[in-house]
Amino acid sequence: MLFYRSALPLSRQTLHFVAGLIRRHRRAIGSAWRKLDPGRQALLVLAHLRKAETYADIGAGFDVSTTTAWRYITETVELLAARAPKLRSALRQAKNDGHAYLILDGTLIAIDRVAADRPYYSGKHRRHGMNVQVIATPDGDIVWVSGALPGSVHDAKAAGIWHIMCELEHCGLIVLADKGYQGVEGLHTPYKGRNKPESQKQANRAHAKLRGCGERANAQLKSWKVLHKLRCCPHKAGALVKAIHVLQDRELQTEQG
Repeated sequence: MLFYRSALPLSRQTLHFVAGLIRRHRRAIGSAWRKLDPGRQALLVLAHLRKAETYADIGAGFDVSTTTAWRYITETVELLAARAPKLRSALRQAKNDGHAYLILDGTLIAIDRVAADRPYYSGKHRRHGMNVQVIATPDGDIVWVSGALPGSVHDAKAAGIWHIMCELEHCGLIVLADKGYQGVEGLHTPYKGRNKPESQKQANRAHAKLRGCGERANAQLKSWKVLHKLRCCPHKAGALVKAIHVLQDRELQTEQG
């Protein structure tokens, strides 16, 4: 077996943040000695999430077994996901930050499924996956991410399942969304249909321009390669997305600080 050194495009502050979570968790549960200290466990987890290396490969690189690597990653993802903001508090913070509007968009986290698993098949994307709802600022920073639903669930239905409209109405923010949310009351969506009058075409162009930058939030999530195609239980997608949201937030704070 060959080994090599590599780099992660993440800040040291993010590493210290994750290591601190692990250290406090070990202290709280009275954990016995482990082969990797909190800093090394944090680095292992970040490498797996960012580069999507298999448990076997990442374990070999850190001189631990595949099972131990899986256990370290699962534990840390749960710790991070628990710190993800709830919808109401996330919207309240966005309003306090003075954003003129927000963008709601759905994204599909691809999964390694066979064709028989119809509930996971998204007709829109023509592949198997899990539907995740993302609310972002006009600049494309992530405000909130939902849990994961089977890919066959339409974006408009997912918004209802997560009670997004109820919370948006409560906070009073303007929210833009694409045509997939057509008919959902309270959202500003583009006009549909052919042979639209020029006024509607202009409105759609303005809508797309305002929404465009915000949709890069999904690209931020997918920059973590573990979300390119999940090879674990599909229902872990929600925890993974929430954990990555927390890490993205930490990276943003580091850049702004």
